[in-house]
Amino acid sequence: MKRTGQTDPSFSLPALFGRGIDVARDLARDFARDLSRDLSWDAARDDARSGFGQAGAGLGTIGPIRGASAFQSGFEKSIGPAVPGKPPMAVPQKLVTDFRAYSGIRYKDALPPAPEGLVLGRLGALEVRLARTARDVRRAQRLRYKVFYEEMSAVPDGAARLARRDMDSFDAICEHLLVLDHDAGKMVLGRRKPKVVGTYRLLRQEVAQRHGGFYTQGEFDVNGIIAAHPNLRFLELGRSCVLKPYRNKRTVELLWHGVWTYILRNKIDAMFGCASLEGTDPAALALPLSFLHHNALAPEEWRACAVDGRQVSMDRMPKAEINPKAALQALPPLIKGYLRLGGFVGDGAVVDHQFGTTDVLIILPVSVISPRYVEHFGPTANRHAI
Repeated sequence: MKRTGQTDPSFSLPALFGRGIDVARDLARDFARDLSRDLSWDAARDDARSGFGQAGAGLGTIGPIRGASAFQSGFEKSIGPAVPGKPPMAVPQKLVTDFRAYSGIRYKDALPPAPEGLVLGRLGALEVRLARTARDVRRAQRLRYKVFYEEMSAVPDGAARLARRDMDSFDAICEHLLVLDHDAGKMVLGRRKPKVVGTYRLLRQEVAQRHGGFYTQGEFDVNGIIAAHPNLRFLELGRSCVLKPYRNKRTVELLWHGVWTYILRNKIDAMFGCASLEGTDPAALALPLSFLHHNALAPEEWRACAVDGRQVSMDRMPKAEINPKAALQALPPLIKGYLRLGGFVGDGAVVDHQFGTTDVLIILPVSVISPRYVEHFGPTANRHAI
């Protein structure tokens, strides 16, 4: 796969046109296949869903995996209705949701607050803020494509290849955190357009409830931990990435400052989301997976399991055989960051072949966050305040 910065040794207009036809053909095939699946849906599967909490208060269960086509709804009928008695999403409504995500247009309850609440912090030329427009969302999707597909090992479907953007239907119901560099970017009409260099995707519990569930539910059953804490407000974190030249303490700190400010403003009590280790062979990842299982497994009340049929064991080595220093070196920086904050991991991992990763569930109640972190950014998120 061609990586960022590489160029074709020769330019051929016929070849470029031919590639465009191939991509369009793949896109049409994916679209027809997914539409056929929806039209042939067996309604009896709705009865198999499970919610959390008391009857009448639960979300549906399984959302799509990251490998789903951009035209395959993030709110498939396998999710089940978010509201008891609500019929499964009709095909026209499904298509509207898919095209919202493709265009970057979001539902009203996923839109950010008034303009004065958009910017969450600044550090020199860098600024962290919420996406304001559909164009902002598309810029986040382009960054994700550059990192996940061009730099890393994810394999794009036809729609992603055509648009050069990483997208799924959850983009239409999420808020998108952006880190922008005001000293970089292109000049447009005499003004420099800030460059998007980092992003995070945020989904509040109340929004997920209205739209069919969380993305994480495609890999982990989080229903139990939500049911066990009915008075807490949950936030799903996902799609975190930073452009390679900006992967330093300065950018990551500002990104986390934005998350912390968002948590305080929205009175969030607990966060969760999937975090990835590179590679799809759990045996090759035995050291970091086993270290997490023996040293970071969530307490029972916070322990969520990988969904049936996708779970692979993390307990692959006896604790006595684990070299903690080597295990920590094998963990991605994001997971180590969560652990330093006080986070836990769920029970079991999930292999995501399309993204070329093995995923673990991170659970982080605000109440267990390390006091050092709170002191670093200030109890009111005033360290990089605007």
